[in-house]
Amino acid sequence: MSTSTVRRVGLSVAVAVALTSVAACGGSDSENEGGAAVTRAEPIAALLAVQKKTGGANSAKVEGTTTMGTTMAMKQTGAIDWSDGISGALEITSTGGTMADILKQAGGDGTMQARYFKDGYAANMGDVFAKQAGGKHWITYSYEDLAELSGASGDVMKDQMQNTTPGQGVKALLASGDVKKVGQEDVRGVAATHYSGTVDVAELTAKNSELDAAQLAAFKKQLSDAGISTEKVDIWVDKNDLLVKKTERGQMKTGELNSTMFYSDYGTKVSVERPPASDSVDFAEVMKKQQGASGSAS
Repeated sequence: MSTSTVRRVGLSVAVAVALTSVAACGGSDSENEGGAAVTRAEPIAALLAVQKKTGGANSAKVEGTTTMGTTMAMKQTGAIDWSDGISGALEITSTGGTMADILKQAGGDGTMQARYFKDGYAANMGDVFAKQAGGKHWITYSYEDLAELSGASGDVMKDQMQNTTPGQGVKALLASGDVKKVGQEDVRGVAATHYSGTVDVAELTAKNSELDAAQLAAFKKQLSDAGISTEKVDIWVDKNDLLVKKTERGQMKTGELNSTMFYSDYGTKVSVERPPASDSVDFAEVMKKQQGASGSAS
Protein backbone atom coordinates (compact mmCIF):
# COMPACT_ATOMS: atom_id res chain seq x y z
CA MET A 1 0.00 0.00 0.00
CA SER A 2 1.46 3.35 -0.98
CA THR A 3 2.19 5.97 1.65
CA SER A 4 -0.45 8.24 0.13
CA THR A 5 -3.09 5.48 0.38
CA VAL A 6 -2.17 4.74 3.99
CA ARG A 7 -2.40 8.47 4.65
CA ARG A 8 -5.85 8.74 3.05
CA VAL A 9 -7.17 5.70 4.90
CA GLY A 10 -5.49 6.92 8.09
CA LEU A 11 -7.14 10.33 7.92
CA SER A 12 -10.57 8.77 7.38
CA VAL A 13 -10.09 6.34 10.25
CA ALA A 14 -8.83 9.14 12.52
CA VAL A 15 -12.06 11.06 11.98
CA ALA A 16 -14.32 8.01 12.26
CA VAL A 17 -12.77 6.73 15.48
CA ALA A 18 -12.71 10.19 17.06
CA LEU A 19 -16.32 10.99 16.17
CA THR A 20 -17.49 7.56 17.32
CA SER A 21 -15.99 8.18 20.74
CA VAL A 22 -17.52 11.64 20.97
CA ALA A 23 -20.91 10.26 19.89
CA ALA A 24 -20.69 7.43 22.41
CA CYS A 25 -19.74 9.76 25.21
CA GLY A 26 -21.10 13.05 24.41
CA GLY A 27 -27.12 10.40 18.92
CA SER A 28 -32.85 10.17 16.23
CA ASP A 29 -35.95 8.40 16.86
CA SER A 30 -37.78 10.83 19.12
CA GLU A 31 -40.96 9.36 20.50
CA ASN A 32 -42.46 12.79 21.02
CA GLU A 33 -42.85 13.74 17.37
CA GLY A 34 -46.36 12.29 17.22
CA GLY A 35 -47.63 15.01 19.51
CA ALA A 36 -47.38 13.26 22.90
CA ALA A 37 -48.25 15.48 25.84
CA VAL A 38 -45.24 17.48 27.03
CA THR A 39 -45.16 18.91 30.52
CA ARG A 40 -42.79 21.58 31.82
CA ALA A 41 -42.01 19.98 35.16
CA GLU A 42 -38.95 21.67 36.66
CA PRO A 43 -36.50 19.56 34.67
CA ILE A 44 -33.39 21.69 35.31
CA ALA A 45 -32.75 20.41 38.83
CA ALA A 46 -33.41 16.84 37.71
CA LEU A 47 -30.95 17.12 34.81
CA LEU A 48 -28.25 18.64 37.01
CA ALA A 49 -28.58 15.54 39.20
CA VAL A 50 -28.34 13.31 36.11
CA GLN A 51 -25.24 15.15 34.89
CA LYS A 52 -23.56 14.71 38.27
CA LYS A 53 -24.56 11.07 38.78
CA THR A 54 -23.77 9.91 35.24
CA GLY A 55 -20.46 11.80 35.16
CA GLY A 56 -19.49 10.28 38.51
CA ALA A 57 -20.28 6.71 37.45
CA ASN A 58 -16.94 6.66 35.57
CA SER A 59 -17.70 3.85 33.09
CA ALA A 60 -20.42 2.04 31.16
CA LYS A 61 -21.15 -0.30 28.29
CA VAL A 62 -22.29 1.58 25.18
CA GLU A 63 -24.09 0.61 21.99
CA GLY A 64 -25.49 2.72 19.23
CA THR A 65 -25.71 3.98 15.68
CA THR A 66 -24.56 7.27 14.17
CA THR A 67 -25.19 8.77 10.74
CA MET A 68 -23.46 11.99 9.68
CA GLY A 69 -24.88 13.00 6.32
CA THR A 70 -23.16 11.41 3.34
CA THR A 71 -19.86 11.18 5.24
CA MET A 72 -20.48 8.19 7.46
CA ALA A 73 -22.98 5.77 8.88
CA MET A 74 -21.76 3.41 11.59
CA LYS A 75 -22.73 1.28 14.53
CA GLN A 76 -20.61 0.88 17.62
CA THR A 77 -20.53 -1.35 20.67
CA GLY A 78 -18.12 -1.69 23.59
CA ALA A 79 -17.21 -0.17 26.95
CA ILE A 80 -15.84 3.26 27.84
CA ASP A 81 -14.27 4.69 31.01
CA TRP A 82 -14.25 8.49 31.48
CA SER A 83 -12.79 8.77 35.00
CA ASP A 84 -9.51 10.25 33.68
CA GLY A 85 -9.93 11.18 30.04
CA ILE A 86 -11.45 8.60 27.71
CA SER A 87 -10.24 5.00 27.71
CA GLY A 88 -11.86 1.83 26.47
CA ALA A 89 -12.56 -0.27 23.43
CA LEU A 90 -15.26 -0.14 20.76
CA GLU A 91 -16.06 -2.27 17.75
CA ILE A 92 -17.01 0.12 14.94
CA THR A 93 -18.80 -1.07 11.81
CA SER A 94 -19.16 1.32 8.88
CA THR A 95 -22.56 0.77 7.27
CA GLY A 96 -22.52 3.50 4.61
CA GLY A 97 -21.20 6.84 3.43
CA THR A 98 -17.87 7.88 1.91
CA MET A 99 -16.03 6.55 4.98
CA ALA A 100 -17.27 3.00 4.29
CA ASP A 101 -16.20 3.34 0.64
CA ILE A 102 -12.66 4.35 1.61
CA LEU A 103 -12.33 1.46 4.06
CA LYS A 104 -13.69 -0.97 1.45
CA GLN A 105 -11.15 0.29 -1.10
CA ALA A 106 -8.44 -0.43 1.47
CA GLY A 107 -9.59 -4.06 1.55
CA GLY A 108 -11.40 -3.92 4.89
CA ASP A 109 -14.73 -5.54 5.70
CA GLY A 110 -16.07 -2.35 7.26
CA THR A 111 -15.50 -3.43 10.87
CA MET A 112 -12.57 -2.26 12.99
CA GLN A 113 -11.52 -2.45 16.61
CA ALA A 114 -10.78 0.90 18.24
CA ARG A 115 -8.92 1.39 21.53
CA TYR A 116 -8.92 4.70 23.38
CA PHE A 117 -6.25 5.98 25.77
CA LYS A 118 -5.68 9.18 27.71
CA ASP A 119 -3.23 10.49 25.11
CA GLY A 120 -4.60 9.02 21.87
CA TYR A 121 -6.27 6.08 20.21
CA ALA A 122 -5.60 3.15 17.86
CA ALA A 123 -7.56 1.25 15.21
CA ASN A 124 -7.05 -2.33 14.04
CA MET A 125 -7.50 -2.30 10.25
CA GLY A 126 -7.40 -6.07 9.71
CA ASP A 127 -5.31 -8.56 7.76
CA VAL A 128 -5.78 -7.10 4.27
CA PHE A 129 -4.47 -3.71 5.44
CA ALA A 130 -1.57 -5.44 7.24
CA LYS A 131 -0.48 -7.22 4.04
CA GLN A 132 -0.11 -3.82 2.39
CA ALA A 133 1.34 -1.96 5.38
CA GLY A 134 4.44 -3.96 6.22
CA GLY A 135 2.55 -6.59 8.18
CA LYS A 136 1.14 -4.08 10.67
CA HIS A 137 -2.54 -4.21 11.64
CA TRP A 138 -2.92 -1.10 13.81
CA ILE A 139 -2.81 2.63 13.06
CA THR A 140 -2.03 4.68 16.19
CA TYR A 141 -2.82 8.36 16.73
CA SER A 142 -1.81 10.80 19.46
CA TYR A 143 -4.08 13.74 20.27
CA GLU A 144 -1.09 16.07 20.13
CA ASP A 145 -0.25 15.05 16.55
CA LEU A 146 -3.88 15.32 15.43
CA ALA A 147 -4.26 18.74 17.03
CA GLU A 148 -1.14 19.90 15.22
CA LEU A 149 -2.39 18.53 11.89
CA SER A 150 -5.89 19.97 12.22
CA GLY A 151 -5.19 23.41 13.67
CA ALA A 152 -7.85 25.00 15.87
CA SER A 153 -10.46 22.32 15.13
CA GLY A 154 -7.90 19.70 16.19
CA ASP A 155 -7.55 21.38 19.57
CA VAL A 156 -11.33 21.31 20.02
CA MET A 157 -11.45 17.62 19.07
CA LYS A 158 -8.53 16.84 21.38
CA ASP A 159 -10.28 18.61 24.26
CA GLN A 160 -13.51 16.72 23.56
CA MET A 161 -11.82 13.34 23.35
CA GLN A 162 -10.05 13.93 26.65
CA ASN A 163 -12.95 15.47 28.57
CA THR A 164 -16.17 14.06 27.14
CA THR A 165 -18.56 11.93 29.20
CA PRO A 166 -22.05 10.56 28.44
CA GLY A 167 -23.32 13.57 30.41
CA GLN A 168 -22.47 15.87 27.46
CA GLY A 169 -25.95 15.31 26.05
CA VAL A 170 -27.35 16.45 29.37
CA LYS A 171 -25.10 19.53 29.27
CA ALA A 172 -26.38 20.34 25.80
CA LEU A 173 -29.97 20.27 27.03
CA LEU A 174 -29.14 22.43 30.04
CA ALA A 175 -27.27 24.91 27.85
CA SER A 176 -30.21 25.09 25.43
CA GLY A 177 -32.57 26.57 28.00
CA ASP A 178 -35.30 24.56 26.26
CA VAL A 179 -35.93 21.40 28.24
CA LYS A 180 -39.23 19.55 28.62
CA LYS A 181 -40.11 16.49 30.63
CA VAL A 182 -42.02 14.26 28.23
CA GLY A 183 -42.98 11.46 30.63
CA GLN A 184 -42.24 7.88 31.63
CA GLU A 185 -41.22 5.36 28.98
CA ASP A 186 -39.64 1.91 28.77
CA VAL A 187 -36.08 1.63 27.39
CA ARG A 188 -35.04 -1.98 26.83
CA GLY A 189 -36.97 -3.11 29.87
CA VAL A 190 -35.82 -0.23 32.08
CA ALA A 191 -38.37 2.31 33.36
CA ALA A 192 -37.05 5.73 32.36
CA THR A 193 -37.99 9.41 32.38
CA HIS A 194 -37.80 11.06 28.95
CA TYR A 195 -36.56 14.67 28.57
CA SER A 196 -36.45 16.54 25.28
CA GLY A 197 -35.14 19.85 24.00
CA THR A 198 -33.84 21.75 20.99
CA VAL A 199 -30.30 23.10 21.08
CA ASP A 200 -30.11 26.38 19.14
CA VAL A 201 -26.42 27.15 18.57
CA ALA A 202 -27.01 30.92 18.46
CA GLU A 203 -28.80 30.87 21.82
CA LEU A 204 -26.64 28.48 23.81
CA THR A 205 -25.97 29.74 27.30
CA ALA A 206 -23.67 28.60 30.08
CA LYS A 207 -26.30 29.54 32.66
CA ASN A 208 -27.45 26.04 33.64
CA SER A 209 -24.84 23.77 32.06
CA GLU A 210 -21.77 24.49 34.21
CA LEU A 211 -19.76 25.05 31.00
CA ASP A 212 -17.11 27.75 31.18
CA ALA A 213 -16.77 30.37 28.42
CA ALA A 214 -14.06 28.43 26.55
CA GLN A 215 -16.00 25.15 26.66
CA LEU A 216 -19.16 26.88 25.46
CA ALA A 217 -17.27 28.56 22.59
CA ALA A 218 -15.73 25.22 21.58
CA PHE A 219 -19.12 23.50 21.70
CA LYS A 220 -20.68 26.22 19.52
CA LYS A 221 -17.78 26.03 17.07
CA GLN A 222 -18.06 22.25 16.78
CA LEU A 223 -21.74 22.49 15.87
CA SER A 224 -21.43 25.48 13.55
CA ASP A 225 -18.41 23.97 11.72
CA ALA A 226 -20.58 20.96 10.91
CA GLY A 227 -23.27 23.31 9.60
CA ILE A 228 -25.63 22.59 12.51
CA SER A 229 -27.74 25.54 13.63
CA THR A 230 -30.26 23.56 15.68
CA GLU A 231 -30.14 20.07 17.11
CA LYS A 232 -32.89 18.08 18.80
CA VAL A 233 -31.64 16.16 21.84
CA ASP A 234 -33.63 13.54 23.76
CA ILE A 235 -32.44 11.65 26.82
CA TRP A 236 -33.92 8.87 28.92
CA VAL A 237 -32.91 8.53 32.57
CA ASP A 238 -33.45 5.64 35.01
CA LYS A 239 -34.57 5.84 38.66
CA ASN A 240 -30.92 6.20 39.77
CA ASP A 241 -30.41 9.39 37.71
CA LEU A 242 -28.28 7.50 35.19
CA LEU A 243 -28.55 8.06 31.45
CA VAL A 244 -29.85 4.96 29.63
CA LYS A 245 -30.47 6.39 26.15
CA LYS A 246 -29.60 9.52 24.18
CA THR A 247 -30.65 10.61 20.71
CA GLU A 248 -29.54 13.59 18.64
CA ARG A 249 -30.95 14.84 15.36
CA GLY A 250 -29.96 17.81 13.25
CA GLN A 251 -29.08 18.97 9.73
CA MET A 252 -25.40 19.11 8.74
CA LYS A 253 -23.73 20.51 5.63
CA THR A 254 -23.46 16.95 4.34
CA GLY A 255 -26.99 15.85 5.28
CA GLU A 256 -28.75 14.63 8.39
CA LEU A 257 -27.11 13.97 11.75
CA ASN A 258 -28.91 11.07 13.40
CA SER A 259 -27.46 9.36 16.46
CA THR A 260 -28.87 6.94 19.04
CA MET A 261 -26.83 5.63 21.98
CA PHE A 262 -27.73 3.19 24.77
CA TYR A 263 -25.87 2.97 28.11
CA SER A 264 -25.83 0.09 30.60
CA ASP A 265 -23.72 -1.62 33.27
CA TYR A 266 -22.42 1.60 34.84
CA GLY A 267 -19.25 1.05 36.84
CA THR A 268 -18.17 -1.86 34.63
CA LYS A 269 -14.43 -2.59 34.71
CA VAL A 270 -12.73 -1.32 31.55
CA SER A 271 -9.27 -2.66 30.74
CA VAL A 272 -7.53 -1.73 27.52
CA GLU A 273 -4.01 -2.57 26.32
CA ARG A 274 -1.94 -0.65 23.82
CA PRO A 275 -1.30 -2.61 20.64
CA PRO A 276 2.31 -3.83 20.30
CA ALA A 277 4.62 -1.34 18.57
CA SER A 278 5.78 -4.15 16.27
CA ASP A 279 2.23 -4.43 14.91
CA SER A 280 1.50 -0.68 14.67
CA VAL A 281 1.89 2.14 12.17
CA ASP A 282 2.26 5.59 13.76
CA PHE A 283 0.07 7.98 11.77
CA ALA A 284 2.40 10.93 12.43
CA GLU A 285 5.24 8.92 10.85
CA VAL A 286 3.08 8.15 7.82
CA MET A 287 2.41 11.88 7.41
CA LYS A 288 6.14 12.68 7.66
CA LYS A 289 6.98 10.07 5.03
CA GLN A 290 4.25 11.42 2.75
CA GLN A 291 5.62 14.97 3.13
CA GLY A 292 9.13 13.69 2.51
CA ALA A 293 8.02 11.87 -0.64
CA SER A 294 6.23 15.01 -1.86
CA GLY A 295 9.33 17.11 -1.19
CA SER A 296 11.69 14.77 -3.04
CA ALA A 297 9.24 14.49 -5.94
CA SER A 298 9.29 18.26 -6.35
